[in-house]
Amino acid sequence: MPIDITMPALSPTMEEGKLAKWHVKEGDSVSSGDVIAEIETDKATMEVEAVDEGKIGKILVAEGSEGVKVNAVIAVLLQDGEDASAIGAPKAEAPKAAPAPAAEAPKTEAPAPAATNANSGSSAPAAAAKAPAKSEGGRVFASPLAKRLAKDAGLDLSSIAGSGPKGRVVKSDVEAAKSAKGASKPAAGAPAAAAAPATGMSKNQVMALYEEGTYEVVPNDGMRKVVAARLTESKQTVPHFYLTLDAKIDALLAAREQINASAPKSKDGKPAYKLSVNDFVMKAWAVALQRVPAANATWAGDSILYHKRSDVAVAVSVPGGLFTPVVKSCDTKSLREISDEVKDLATRARGKKLAPHEYQGGSTSVSNLGMFGIKHFAAVINPPHGTILAVGAGEERVYPENGQIKIGQFMTVTLSCDHRAVDGALGAELLGVFKGLIENPVMMLA
Repeated sequence: MPIDITMPALSPTMEEGKLAKWHVKEGDSVSSGDVIAEIETDKATMEVEAVDEGKIGKILVAEGSEGVKVNAVIAVLLQDGEDASAIGAPKAEAPKAAPAPAAEAPKTEAPAPAATNANSGSSAPAAAAKAPAKSEGGRVFASPLAKRLAKDAGLDLSSIAGSGPKGRVVKSDVEAAKSAKGASKPAAGAPAAAAAPATGMSKNQVMALYEEGTYEVVPNDGMRKVVAARLTESKQTVPHFYLTLDAKIDALLAAREQINASAPKSKDGKPAYKLSVNDFVMKAWAVALQRVPAANATWAGDSILYHKRSDVAVAVSVPGGLFTPVVKSCDTKSLREISDEVKDLATRARGKKLAPHEYQGGSTSVSNLGMFGIKHFAAVINPPHGTILAVGAGEERVYPENGQIKIGQFMTVTLSCDHRAVDGALGAELLGVFKGLIENPVMMLA
């Protein structure tokens, strides 16, 4: 029978996307692994691969269509011996799948790999149990979202009965398996669910406050909607507290100047690398988390995850929003490696070319507004991260030392902590270790 090709969920936060481009047309034959389309999400543009072999019988969503819901049927694949007459009337759009919560940290996580398989089946539960669909080589067919959810839950896909076309495992199958495993039973005596969060003023209420013609209405795109939703969630559900201190960075600036001066140069005189202050901040923060491991934590409902690696996200401003790509095992990398990786991630973030596993995960973030001359600010935690470090501009200040008045370079940093996972004394200890490393950068190597 014909197989529905549905809009895949390419990230935990994705609810809808844009079908940017078709790489096939009706009548084309495709094999498993062939790129058939490009999907734009709020974060990136991803290639989508075919799972099954067959012929494209009908394309139901035109190239360039926006707002295509996750799990909506976008095309129909015919199998051997079938023709277009096997395709019935266009089906109603499949129910929108609720976005999965961020793992990691983010997840959001063992980090989720980039999703590439497109042909996830319908999420409607099967009337009767089915055996998992397998190819002759023993491969289990499953939607990209189902694969990620099963991995995060530690479930074996081959043991899950699929309810999608030809027995494909879909999101609802994994959730049913998780429930059967008892992974999400509420603790005895747990308090009732909190009331729905406030939504604020409506668009019409806001517009009514201003004289018509004195403003321009610009609809929010997918990225801005996701940023707004996640940060609203953070401020409403995460109990923030803030710790601020000043760090003297004369030694850091001297080390940076010396390292940059020693960089080999190309024939045109361009240095092979140029370290920034933020590269030192990333390194020092990652090392500090290793030295205070209890603070390398994320809240996970009835548990706290204590992370073994220092996976540090870095806030990158892009037109219309924000990305937080993650530098994995940042503490083990050299300053030059961190510099190169951050530059590469930032460049691809601005072009929306990051894969989901590159911006999901991590336990903490660094947000640096020093280049804009901002002296001090408090950043909002990116759930499920446990902390975020806000870095201000370096500036010359007068300070007393042993009864003498001196001048030095200082920067102000503010640590935002999730009080559920990181208490005040623990956050202060972490920030103190960071200060020691920033003021004596050679200690990062100790």
